[in-house]
Amino acid sequence: MTDDLASQIFATWERMAPGWERRRETVWEVTEHIGRQLVDAIAPRPGETILEIAAGPGETGFLACRLVEPGGRVISSDFSPAMVEVARRRGAELGIEGVEFRVLDAQALDLPDSSVDAVICRWGYMLMPDPPTALRETRRVLRPDGRLAFSVWGSPDRNPWAAIVARVLVDADHMDPLPAGRPGIFALADPARIETLAVEAGFAVPGIVEVPMRWPFDSFEDYWAFTLDKAGGLAMVIERLSDDERDSVRASVRRALGSKAEGSFELAGLCLNVSTRAAG
Repeated sequence: MTDDLASQIFATWERMAPGWERRRETVWEVTEHIGRQLVDAIAPRPGETILEIAAGPGETGFLACRLVEPGGRVISSDFSPAMVEVARRRGAELGIEGVEFRVLDAQALDLPDSSVDAVICRWGYMLMPDPPTALRETRRVLRPDGRLAFSVWGSPDRNPWAAIVARVLVDADHMDPLPAGRPGIFALADPARIETLAVEAGFAVPGIVEVPMRWPFDSFEDYWAFTLDKAGGLAMVIERLSDDERDSVRASVRRALGSKAEGSFELAGLCLNVSTRAAG
């Protein structure tokens, strides 16, 4: 992946940080069970160091804080400084202690070898320019037999909340279908690829479980605003359109939703939660 692509991804998530902060409580209400499963999978213990990669607002890592007491710590990290500040503010609001907030690039972690006991990452690896490098870096900083749990989104057909907008943008020639290996919400939707990447990075064959969820929306307007606040690369494509193009995409998405768009509705989602350990 090029430096230009990495810069684009960085700019996207700096731009998305305010929207994630606005929506954080709603998102956590809907997806808390996903974060709790990740924390349960690594089973934090007193005195341990837990690293959260691509932490966003930080709630998943915050769940581990009490579990590592006394003597432990959680490193809440993101490569976007704006996202780190969102997590810092959220931690202060919740009165969370024992957290170190850091700007860290998952592909070049500024941490010593074998310095953390477990790593969690919710919806991060799929969006990185080079997931194999990120996973190797994760393995490097883990102690022997250290634990890793991460979540990615499943296939488009199981995630209409995002796939509908993506399909409209592709059909209107506003973006190309994402080629294999390109960062994006569905980049790690194939369990076989996840297994290959994990093992090649030095982990044991992972366990992978499907975790369903449903996004609730008060109206089509709520769904459209959610997309612009949360949908990362898709939101950035929409933002770059002319007013007429944006209005056309909005109308096409509404038509794709059919009768759902006339009132409150839910759209399904599916995550793949992955758990493994450092091998060798």
